[in-house]
Amino acid sequence: MVSHREKNAQRIAAIDEQAERLKLKRGMGIADARAMHPSIEIVEADPDADRLLLESLADWCDRYTPLVAIDGTDGLLLDITGCAHLFGGEKALLDDLLARFFHQGFDARAGLASTPGAAWAAARFSSTLILEDGGEKDFLARLPLSALRLQPETRTSLESVGLRTVGAVMQAPRAPLVRRFGKLLILRLDQALGSIEEAISPRLPVPPLSVERHLPEPVSAIEGVEGLIFQLAGTLKEDLERRAEGARALQLLLFRVDGMVSRITIGASHPLREPALVQKLFQERLGALGNEIDAGYGFDLIRLSVLETANFDARQSDLTNASADDGEGLAIFTDRIRARHGTDAVLSSVAVESHIPERAVMSVPFSAAPRQQKENPQPISAERPIRLFSNPEPVEVSAVEVPEGPPSHFRWRRVFHKVAHSEGPERIAPEWWHDGIEAPTRDYFRVEDEEGRRFWLYREGLYGKTPPPRWFMQGIFA
Repeated sequence: MVSHREKNAQRIAAIDEQAERLKLKRGMGIADARAMHPSIEIVEADPDADRLLLESLADWCDRYTPLVAIDGTDGLLLDITGCAHLFGGEKALLDDLLARFFHQGFDARAGLASTPGAAWAAARFSSTLILEDGGEKDFLARLPLSALRLQPETRTSLESVGLRTVGAVMQAPRAPLVRRFGKLLILRLDQALGSIEEAISPRLPVPPLSVERHLPEPVSAIEGVEGLIFQLAGTLKEDLERRAEGARALQLLLFRVDGMVSRITIGASHPLREPALVQKLFQERLGALGNEIDAGYGFDLIRLSVLETANFDARQSDLTNASADDGEGLAIFTDRIRARHGTDAVLSSVAVESHIPERAVMSVPFSAAPRQQKENPQPISAERPIRLFSNPEPVEVSAVEVPEGPPSHFRWRRVFHKVAHSEGPERIAPEWWHDGIEAPTRDYFRVEDEEGRRFWLYREGLYGKTPPPRWFMQGIFA
């Protein structure tokens, strides 16, 4: 048995068949249960672990339909519209689902109906029942009020006035029921009967395109999985060509025979269709995961889904320059690096509207960078160093030629430099809307030491002001 705390008392939360034969019931106090049967075994409920288990079962149910929703703490709702024929019909699908649950060690019950409410009731008040379309009313009429998914307080109130079955509620006038018991009672009834549509909110987005392969013999070798990826990508290519689109994100789902599911996702900088490229990207990703992908007794279902698409610009190659690929080769290279080392392994520099040097450029993941950046409306004509520090480093300056001039010598990173030539200053005003009105002004100097090394220094603040000015190293020229 499983216990949980309810209103400062430990009560039975779940029981098995053996406990039922001992006349124990859910909601009974643990003290009363132990008084009846001192030798019973009781474990404390773990809601977090139960939730994780239910989510893993929902992942596994994706093999039947992508529309899977978690229902409460102990149920799943599957919308199998348009999917049953893939398994030989509704009964064959239901039998396969229950058989697989049984072999995994679960005692599951299922119901199939044209409405979620009727299917919920069929799973809990019948034994693997398949309701024909239109048979919901006759089936629900003989069931207790709990078949309508009502709150315990509402059920108690209905029973107190003699309404103990769903059929009794159906025959009662609706207006008095709404006034006394609220709108939820009639809403649940109409949803179960199909008078009001009840949508299922899937826990995961439904991919726009998916292809899958059911395997008569489970495959456990990664090489076999990679070969199947190529075949599935070939089918996806035809679908993408009909839509004039390419894939920007793909997901590989590996369904293990024991119920575990592995989800592997890759992204593409450019929309792609070619099966060889898709296979190569997943090969990199699978190689990076290594032993994290446990095949166990093998995978009996493999699915390849397109999570995100984009318009595919089919261009003819440049006959005069066969190497001109408009950056496609770089995109493929970065995609392979990102597939193996993560999405943030390759960064791209993006211009930002700021005249402060360390803020003028921002590093973003390569896939998030815009393909074409707009030109700077006010291009900077002054020379800039080839290496710019994102965090300017302090410099020790002991002497300057004139108060507003460059340093005659300085120490940076414990190395002494004597200035031979200098240019400047170039004054850059502060961005007071970011740093405040009192932010110091910067005067930049290009200096060259006696060994020919060139630096970009700046003085923050002005002489004669408080606080005194400080010097920083902003960058290094080639």
